[in-house]
Amino acid sequence: MRMNGLKAALIGTVAIGAWSTIGDFVWADWITEHGRGVGFTHGAILFLGFGLFLGILAKRPIAGALAGVLIGVTATGSFYLLRPVVGRWMMVLAYVGAWVGLSVLHECLSSQRVGTGSAIGRGALAAVASGAAFYLASGVWRPFNPQGWDYLTHFGAWTLAYFPGFAALLVARRQASDAVPSRAEA
Repeated sequence: MRMNGLKAALIGTVAIGAWSTIGDFVWADWITEHGRGVGFTHGAILFLGFGLFLGILAKRPIAGALAGVLIGVTATGSFYLLRPVVGRWMMVLAYVGAWVGLSVLHECLSSQRVGTGSAIGRGALAAVASGAAFYLASGVWRPFNPQGWDYLTHFGAWTLAYFPGFAALLVARRQASDAVPSRAEA
């Protein structure tokens, strides 16, 4: 699927926003107790969607989906393993790690060969921008009352939260060589 980065970011935002809203519905209506098994399943399924989308963009959907599951399970596992030591801040660290993982995945799938530093930088930017937007929208989940949730509002909150992350990953940077014409072009 070939498209410009902004269009891809918008499509990814809507797709994963819908995927997350479906997850909210399942969580509210079908899951009565939260445990690690449910947490791992949720992380794996959520990031399967992220990876599948990035894989579709790169025409490698299976590789993307499998890597997405790995990212989700790794983020979830690191949260459960390190939360007793780090505390609630581990959620933030796992969130940053997940976006960095998605950035590395995107560059690997699309064979951009930009470099690890660039992938980590884009992933960190995606995490900070998306995290700030998520924080602004986080009131829709509080107080915790799944039976009274408005899923259209949830969809809006997820799309608001995901757009900055997808934009950081998918909108192309102008290369220095593109910004300054060469002598042959001048």
